[in-house]
Amino acid sequence: MSRKKSKTYRLLQFTRITSQLVFFTLFFILLLQTRFPGKDYIGEVEIFFHFDPLLALTTYLASHLIFNLFLLSVITLIVTLLVGRVFCGWVCPLGAIHQFSSFVFKKLKWLKTKTKSTFSPKLWKYYLLFFLLISSFLTLDLVGFFDPFSFLYRSFITGILPALTLVFSALISLFYQLHLFTIGDSLVQFSENLGINTVFLQALGLSLLFLFVLLLNLKKERFWCRYVCPLGALLGLFARWNRLKIKIDEEKCIKCNLCTFECETDAIPYPPEKWTITECVYCFTCSAICPTGAITFPFKLSPQRTAMVNLSRRQLLVSSLLGALAVPFFRLSPDRHRASAKRIRPPGALPEEKFLRKCVKCGECLKVCPTNGLQPALTEAGPEGIWTPILVPRIGHCEYYCTLCSQVCPTGAIQELRVEDKATIKIGTAWIDKNRCIPWKIGEPCIVCEEHCPVSPKAIQLVETQVRQPDGLLKTQRAPFINLEQCTGCGICENKCPVVDEPAIYVTSVGETRSESNRVLLETLATGGDPY
Repeated sequence: MSRKKSKTYRLLQFTRITSQLVFFTLFFILLLQTRFPGKDYIGEVEIFFHFDPLLALTTYLASHLIFNLFLLSVITLIVTLLVGRVFCGWVCPLGAIHQFSSFVFKKLKWLKTKTKSTFSPKLWKYYLLFFLLISSFLTLDLVGFFDPFSFLYRSFITGILPALTLVFSALISLFYQLHLFTIGDSLVQFSENLGINTVFLQALGLSLLFLFVLLLNLKKERFWCRYVCPLGALLGLFARWNRLKIKIDEEKCIKCNLCTFECETDAIPYPPEKWTITECVYCFTCSAICPTGAITFPFKLSPQRTAMVNLSRRQLLVSSLLGALAVPFFRLSPDRHRASAKRIRPPGALPEEKFLRKCVKCGECLKVCPTNGLQPALTEAGPEGIWTPILVPRIGHCEYYCTLCSQVCPTGAIQELRVEDKATIKIGTAWIDKNRCIPWKIGEPCIVCEEHCPVSPKAIQLVETQVRQPDGLLKTQRAPFINLEQCTGCGICENKCPVVDEPAIYVTSVGETRSESNRVLLETLATGGDPY
């Protein structure tokens, strides 16, 4: 009978691994589909985020609005209430990566063995959760730094996928050098179909951060899941009422402690009164490896006494206080008083304060941008806006008929736009540096910016100007002039400017539609008043 039970749970373990593989594959497919599809509209490629109750809760607390699709996260909570943290053990793609890397480290004997300790860092994630909830309640949304989906998507979009693309490029070059043109052409076509953006300003830093988190599994198996993940902490608080309980047959148990030693999340299956139901992700490793088949997981309608996380009131108070103190410190930025010139947000972005309350820094908009112009911010938007999207025209412009970034935003930080509505959105204004502009400075012909301007009638017009040459003669030339009312700030003029080192035309955020204060000239300035 015990062999039959062990076989059943080994089958469950295999099913769980298959489930992880399926959901990771789904995540990867949706990630690759987050690109320009050759048409105006894209599907629900961001659907994973909408099953995340942590994002639903924190964005609601920060913005006091609920994004309709986040109602799907209720399904995750209901499942957790019934059968525990199966989302962490069976669904989460980041959890699957951590489990796989831990498995590899185990096989290579790099993973440190379990050591006894009176200190329980398992509580870290709960205190981090309360820190994030309190700061969100006070309108500072920092969850994007720690949410597993945001972290995973951002890492793959800015680091992992671009690195894979460079590997493809190296292979293509190698095949061409070996005169294997058929294989090289196939790889070129395959790489182009992926549509992966390869240039990101913080690619190295974000990639190293992802690698560091994976290497933490050398210290403890599934380190992130055990000690850091705030979503796991939230689900753990709901899992305490679930009905899928552990049961150990005392007559069969030989007290070998193999189950506790091999537990992936340190839930302590034996003795059963110490089993921490909030930590168990129902991987069924304990029941599968039990030599006597003593461990089962029956579904019970009646409550069972199990160990719970013992959160310190003092630590909860400290983490809550830190969450409150974080608000003013994260907002000690000049941006709060005068907009940064380089902080050019995507079209459809909410006003800055509302935008920061809803943006979770996932990078979906960066991935889907067809020109690679959207980049993760570093200092351009202050500490609160690190890794939020900004347009960097020197890398790529905002395509005139593209609204994909507004369609893939999982929280509504970028409001969805129709293509025909985008023409009315102004994200900034172009300016000409006459000291660098070829016609203005040296009197030579150049109309590149005017030719590329997509606005009708064109925002860049040509006027005649006279430039004095070194020999003293005046030379008449047509030079560009900006119509500030027509310019939408798309940045194609800056991107195409032939003055390559420091473009003679550049775009700043001034005049953006979403802001009432970031204007070229405020009425209060004209009357001598204080604009702030």
